Amino acid sequence: MKLNASNLTSLSTALILGLSVFSAQAEKVVSLEQAITLAQENDPWLHGSRLKQSAVENRSIASGTLPDPKVSLGIMNVPTDTWDLDQEGMTQLKVGVSQMFPRGDSLEIKQDQLKIESTKFPLLRENRKAKLKSQVSQLWLDVYLAQQTIKLIESDWALFEQMAEVAKASYSNVVGKTRQQDVIRAQLEIVQLDDRLTSQKQKLETTIARLNEWLHIYDSARLNESFNFDAQPLEFSVSKELPSIRLKNPTVLKASNYSRNRLAQELANHPAILAIDVKRKASEKGVELAKQQYEPQWGVNASYAYRDNMPSGDNRADLFSVGVTFDLPLFTENRQDKQVAASIAESEAVKTEKLLLTKQMISEVEKELRQLKRLSDRQSIYQEQLLKQTHDQAEASLTAYTNDDGDFAEVVRARIAELNARISALRIDVDALKTVARINYFFAHTQSKSNAEHKPMHTQHLSNHQFGEK
Repeated sequence: MKLNASNLTSLSTALILGLSVFSAQAEKVVSLEQAITLAQENDPWLHGSRLKQSAVENRSIASGTLPDPKVSLGIMNVPTDTWDLDQEGMTQLKVGVSQMFPRGDSLEIKQDQLKIESTKFPLLRENRKAKLKSQVSQLWLDVYLAQQTIKLIESDWALFEQMAEVAKASYSNVVGKTRQQDVIRAQLEIVQLDDRLTSQKQKLETTIARLNEWLHIYDSARLNESFNFDAQPLEFSVSKELPSIRLKNPTVLKASNYSRNRLAQELANHPAILAIDVKRKASEKGVELAKQQYEPQWGVNASYAYRDNMPSGDNRADLFSVGVTFDLPLFTENRQDKQVAASIAESEAVKTEKLLLTKQMISEVEKELRQLKRLSDRQSIYQEQLLKQTHDQAEASLTAYTNDDGDFAEVVRARIAELNARISALRIDVDALKTVARINYFFAHTQSKSNAEHKPMHTQHLSNHQFGEK
C-alpha cells in the first residue's frame, strides 16, 4: 500500500492542527553542550560561592590581627567641697592605654584555620559544576526523548490514517474481508495515537520548563538590579541528533580489573571528597585552637596622670603607671578539657563523613554500572533483532491483508508493535546516555588515559566487557 496525494493532504492537515505553541517557536535550538555551558556560566550559586570565599579570606586576615588597644580618660580624686582641681595633691587627669594579647598561638591558628576553610570553596564550585552537567544532561536528554518520540508518532500518523481510509472504503464497497469492527479499530488507533502524541507533548513542555531554570543569563555585575526572567524564551527545541557522551575512566570499571579499593582511590579525587578533607584539616586546627585555652591571656596597661600646681605655685610631679594582667587557667576540668574533647570529637566525626560519602558513591557507581550493562544488552537485542523483526512482521501482515489472506486487526497490531519497538529503542539509547552522565559525575576531574580508547555512546550498543561481568 502506498500513500496517495489525498492521504498526504489529510496527514498534513492533521499535523498542522495538532502542533503546539512549541512547534511554532522551534527555530530556537539548544544543543547539549550549549545547555551545559549556559547552566555552568550563569549559575548564581557559583557567584555566591566566590563571595563567601572572599568573606572567609578577609576574615582570616582580620582574625590574625591583635585586638584594638583601649584608651581610657578620667579625672581622679576631685574634692567635692570646692571642686577645685589644684586644691588636693591627689587630684589628677589620667590617660591610660591597655592592650590584650590572645592566648598562646590562637591568632595564628585561627588565621590558618580560616585560610584552610577558604580552600574548600573552589572544590565546592567544581562539585556544583559537575552536578549541573549531570542534571542538565539528563533534563536535555528527557527533552530529546519526548521530542523524538513525537516525531516518530507523527511519522506513523499518515500510515494509520491511510489504513483507516482503506478500511472504510473497503467496508463501504463490500470489498474483501473488511468488517465494521475493522473500521472502528482503525479509528480507535488514531484516537489512541492522538492521546499518545498529546501525552508526549505534555512531557516535552514540562521538561522544557524544568530545563529552562538553568538557561537564564545571569550577570553578576548587575546583582542589585531586578532580574529579567522574560529574557529567556519559554519555548525552544533541542538538537535532532543524539549527542555523544564518553564514559570517564572506563579502565577502572572493567570487570577484569574492577576493585572497590581502586574505585575508592579514584573517588578520593572527587571535589566533594576533597572538600571533606579540607573540612577535616580545618577541624584539626580547631583542636589546636581549643588547646590554646590552657595558655594564660596576657594584657599590658600604661597610664599617665597629670597633676596641677599647688596653691602656692609649686609644681607637683606627674605620675606614670604600667602593669601587666593575666588569667590563670587553673580550673580546667569542666571548661578547657571539655572544649578540647568536643573539638576532637568534631574532628573525628568529619572522618566518618568522608567514609559515608565514599560508600554512597561506590554504591551509586555500581548501581549505574549494572543498569548500563543491562541497557547495553537491550540495545543489542533491539538493534540486532527486535527492530528488524517487528518491521518484517508489519510488512508481512500488510502484504497478507492486501492479498485477502490476513486479518486487519493483525495489521494494526503489527504496526503498533513496530512503533512501540522504535520508541523503546530510542528510550534505551537515551537512558544509556543518562546513565553515563550520572556515572561521569563521580569521576569529575579525574584523569583517565583510556578515555580516548573508549567508544562514544551513540545509537550503537555498548560493549559488555567494558562495563560489567558477562
